[in-house]
Amino acid sequence: MNLRHIALACCFAFALIAKVAAATGPPSAVATVAWLEAQGDAHIENAFTRARSENKPLLLYWGASWCPPCNQLKATLFNRQDFIAQSRNFVAVHLDGDIAGAQRLGKRFNVRGYPTLILFSPEGFEITRLPGEADAPQILNLLQLGLAGGRPIKQVLTEARSGQTLSANEWRLLAYYSWETDEQQLVAQSQLPGLLQQLAVASTGVEIETTTRLWLKALAASGQRIKPDAALQKRVHNVLKQASQARAHMDVLINGAVDIVRAMAPQRGQARSSLLAEFELALKRLQNDNTLSRADRISALQARVDLARMDQAKNIVEPIISPALVAEAKQQAWRADRDISDGYERQAVISSAAYLLGQAGAWEDSDGLLKANLSRSPSPYYLMSQLGGNARKQGNSNEALQWYESAFRKSEGPATRLQWGATYFTALVELDPQDVGRIERLASQLLREAGQDQSAFYERSARSLQKVGALLSKWSADGRQTAMMGRLRLQLDGICGKIDAADKQRATCDNLIKIRQPV
Repeated sequence: MNLRHIALACCFAFALIAKVAAATGPPSAVATVAWLEAQGDAHIENAFTRARSENKPLLLYWGASWCPPCNQLKATLFNRQDFIAQSRNFVAVHLDGDIAGAQRLGKRFNVRGYPTLILFSPEGFEITRLPGEADAPQILNLLQLGLAGGRPIKQVLTEARSGQTLSANEWRLLAYYSWETDEQQLVAQSQLPGLLQQLAVASTGVEIETTTRLWLKALAASGQRIKPDAALQKRVHNVLKQASQARAHMDVLINGAVDIVRAMAPQRGQARSSLLAEFELALKRLQNDNTLSRADRISALQARVDLARMDQAKNIVEPIISPALVAEAKQQAWRADRDISDGYERQAVISSAAYLLGQAGAWEDSDGLLKANLSRSPSPYYLMSQLGGNARKQGNSNEALQWYESAFRKSEGPATRLQWGATYFTALVELDPQDVGRIERLASQLLREAGQDQSAFYERSARSLQKVGALLSKWSADGRQTAMMGRLRLQLDGICGKIDAADKQRATCDNLIKIRQPV
């Protein structure tokens, strides 16, 4: 499912509706996963203590209530009876990114993007990070591989890179590892394409699907640094032509369509045209594949739109796209809005459908879809933020600021409020830089809210505040707002002074606002 687009604002809390019956009892029709809600370090330690005493792995789910990919997991994976049954074989822990102190816990586990799924050994070693963008059956299969005596992923990767022999299952776990949520703990982002290429070469002869996936991931991440030889060209063409292979790698094909095409055919011409035609047919099959979720089918259509736009400016408001493709986008969005009854699925799909409509140039339809769902969404501020983005792209600055402000005012949870506040602040500084009063009031409010959250200077929250600080510094560089910056600096000093000097948050806080001296 192509949810990275909406995640660019962002992008990966889970409100449980019931608890599972006792593990020794028979499963019921309404059984759910017995998630342990982690509220702090003590809860985490108790969960690992339980995992060790029961000799079970631990599955950590890091998410947020507004996050579309998180809601997709709830709609397609967490409610599956086979997943619920499998959950009896591990200790399930849910960490809501918006609870007090959550971002500090996020630092402990090196998680940022929502959703992140990590399978730990009872001793606390990471076995693997599961790919939230894959479809539910694939995730379940990978979970089963990890549960079957999986070794720490760092050890497996080290052995793979040194040429040691791995089992077919270990190669599969590497191929399906969630590199998107790795957060550079296994490899630096700049080195990922080379690593994936190295693994693809080393896996040759293990399993065709494993090697093919590694090559596809390498191409998608390469930024045209990988020059496909004839064998790799043939491999990719075979994937596109064979429905079963395209289905097995649908998430990579959908998310990486444009990057793969550019790597395979850097220049316009017959080779690119032929490749685009093959991609179009493969994506159409996926779009019409009823074994895929509605979100994945819409994402396949989104990839078709992405390919149609690939040689046009990214910020173009009225892209040149065939009327038939635009009509398909409208029909898919209308059908989703009409047919979806599950609240989690609606939160996952409507935002994707609205983005699809905007990318197709159907702005009125995109706005209409979002506005019609404001009253139906448990997190309407997410849709409001999209409406702000739509208005901004169309050049409607005042309307954009109104939506961004509404989204911030309605947002809930400390980390989310700082994130939405930073988005509003960015738009305000860039679209209305003369409104000094509103800029100061908003910056002061964000600092005040940060001072009320014990982990505001960790991870996502820290990045939101650093974004605000950097913008403030740039905006005030001419020296005309020295007095205002001094007031904000004084407010920040009061917040930082309450943080223990040994706490890593202290340095982040101290460096947040820097007052530049005019040149």
